[in-house]
Amino acid sequence: QVQLVESGGGLVQAGGSLRLSCAASGRTFSSYAMGWFRQAPGKERELVAAISRCGALTYYADSVKGRFTISRDNAKNTVYLEMNSLKPEDTAIHYCAARVDTSNFYYTSTTSYDYWGQGTQVTVSS
Repeated sequence: QVQLVESGGGLVQAGGSLRLSCAASGRTFSSYAMGWFRQAPGKERELVAAISRCGALTYYADSVKGRFTISRDNAKNTVYLEMNSLKPEDTAIHYCAARVDTSNFYYTSTTSYDYWGQGTQVTVSS
């Protein structure tokens, strides 16, 4: 089992940047494929970005391509989401998620993930 704790959210003006971090407990972080999701009020939770357990493969939602970067440091048990050129429509609670993986791929569905963090609020003002 793994516990996930997000940090780095906050209030930023449109065009600004934030870096989210997700720290995982346990010694087997490199066994987990990871994802970042977000949920805005009244909307379903959606994938932002995903990364394979070794970090070689990544996936981005069309809405964030070219603006966001997902990365991980397995030695630090941490996955990151670098967010640039933020827009008001990026406002949401952002969650990290993990699933045990043996195929070294990424996963794009909420139902593919077994563990979730508590979320961190990102608010982008216009």
